[in-house]
Amino acid sequence: MVNINKLSLEDLIAVKLELSANNVNNRLYGFDLWRKSKNIIKEALLKFAISTTNSKKDAARFLGLTYLEFNRASKLFKVKDYFTEDI
Repeated sequence: MVNINKLSLEDLIAVKLELSANNVNNRLYGFDLWRKSKNIIKEALLKFAISTTNSKKDAARFLGLTYLEFNRASKLFKVKDYFTEDI
């Protein structure tokens, strides 16, 4: 078993993509990973910042965004829904 802490972020993303592709018989066709990667990364950064800071203002500062930019990005990526979903 591989220790996740020893993987680089790039390796971790590659492993996750490989596992996701295995679930759909390696057919991620039609999903434009290359062009959408910036949005995928931004959404991940937003979720990380929210989960590791004490407030939205702290999360915005952590990301180097104004509070207005942070709120726009949060709405764009619907991160509020992510944190309020029933698990």
